[in-house]
Amino acid sequence: MNFLYLHNNAVSVMDKRTYKDKVYTVLAKLVKAMANPHRLEIIDLLGQGERSVEDVAVETNMSVANASQHLQLLKQSGLIEQRREGKYILYRLAGDNVYRSWRDLRAIGMENLAEVNKLVHDFSVSRSSLDPISLQELMDRKPSKNIVLLDVRPEQEFMAGHITNAINIPIDQLKDRLGELNTSNQYIAYCRGIFCVFADEAVQLLTRKGYKAKRLKEGYPDWKLETAGKGI
Repeated sequence: MNFLYLHNNAVSVMDKRTYKDKVYTVLAKLVKAMANPHRLEIIDLLGQGERSVEDVAVETNMSVANASQHLQLLKQSGLIEQRREGKYILYRLAGDNVYRSWRDLRAIGMENLAEVNKLVHDFSVSRSSLDPISLQELMDRKPSKNIVLLDVRPEQEFMAGHITNAINIPIDQLKDRLGELNTSNQYIAYCRGIFCVFADEAVQLLTRKGYKAKRLKEGYPDWKLETAGKGI
């Protein structure tokens, strides 16, 4: 079977094999752009909101030059976009579908790769966070004034978007602001996502100080995807 396509305003005939080769080659380049641990972390990070290259470098423990190279490759592949604000260039995901693709890849890894599951399990054991609450469990719960969602991400991420009715105490401020919390409440701490450690650190601190606390397994971007269009 042959296909017609336009090339330089002329109609050409493309055979089926060439058509498939071209499509899969282009898609393989997209997958290749994601096939790097630093770039996956950047996608995960940008799911929280816009970032400058300097912010990305700090959060991922890379040099600014190295972070910039990864950002440019992701941009060339259409996975992220940029805009200028004053002297800064800010990067963001090209759309929710980019984070959704990362979330699906993460889920495949959790379900099919024993090594990933072991890493997450062992880390949870070390942080006493073996019994997290899933996003679905949270959404199925009846509202209660004694259950408080605690967003322990940096303030700029909270301001960019957060779970409805959550309060924000960044993890690096939590120890000094425990007096703002009530020991009669049940706190559900959340952060950036499954691999983020802020919520684990928060639960560890809170339980040690006598507060009832668990972590939310997922993070804000997962909640955003699940509640899109639902008016929550």
